[in-house]
Amino acid sequence: MPVEPSVDTPASALDGLIDLQRYPLNDLDGDTGRTLIEQCRRQLAVDGCVVLKKFVPAEALERLERETERLSPDAHYNQTETNPYNCDADPSKPVSHPLNRFDDRTNGFVAGDRIGEDTIIRQVYQNPDFQRFIATVVGMEEIHQYADPLADLVVNMLREGCQHPWHYDTNEFIVTMMTRQSHGGGRFEYAPGIRNPEGENFEDVEKVLDGDRSRLKSLDLAPGDLQIFFGRYSLHRVTPVEGDRERHTVIFAYAMEPGFIGRPERAQRIFGRMAPVHEKLLKQGMQRSDSLVD
Repeated sequence: MPVEPSVDTPASALDGLIDLQRYPLNDLDGDTGRTLIEQCRRQLAVDGCVVLKKFVPAEALERLERETERLSPDAHYNQTETNPYNCDADPSKPVSHPLNRFDDRTNGFVAGDRIGEDTIIRQVYQNPDFQRFIATVVGMEEIHQYADPLADLVVNMLREGCQHPWHYDTNEFIVTMMTRQSHGGGRFEYAPGIRNPEGENFEDVEKVLDGDRSRLKSLDLAPGDLQIFFGRYSLHRVTPVEGDRERHTVIFAYAMEPGFIGRPERAQRIFGRMAPVHEKLLKQGMQRSDSLVD
């Protein structure tokens, strides 16, 4: 959704890191900035997802790919069998029930404490203009960086054969940016708004798991594309990667309230370790703000 830049747009720390002519994050109160926000909000209202194509200019994209390539050896890979809710099976339910439908999940994650302050992705993640843009688009007055030192800024790595099967996100929305595409596979598919805070809608979820594609959408993401997605309510997956070229995606994690820390068990599984703050939470316990399964 290219838009024309306004006259006398103020300078921004994002200059050279993102395409401010297409996406004037440094001038959100101007005509072009408001137009951009309205376009994004309309698309989110339709299906809970908006993709900003070529968000990163070509010059920065080359640096970006080198960054995630350099970080790839730090990825912790894990393999597990999981259902869409990342929880245990329910023997009281039929074997066809979504809670009892497990699939292979194998992928790698580079933790936030491995991503330096000098990287493009951390500069974008911490930038006030970028944060204000994301908050405005998702309808919040402000958003907050995770206080979780491992899960605040993450790079997801998918090697050949790796996949992220049907699942939901634990936070209300997620912001991602692809930096490297695989030779094949690795398609992002989702069922917009298939559940809501009041109910799981297991019946329709079971249909998706059985192969019904009538309510699915599929995205052809490319390196440099930014995606804003309400993944807590939309069932989604990344199909198995094909070929010997890894698929790299940056995950910018924000929360509605300050001080958000991910579940200790999740940190251990995803990153192969916990930070001291997770160990503290294990002793204290933690609760979610809604009653959804995951």
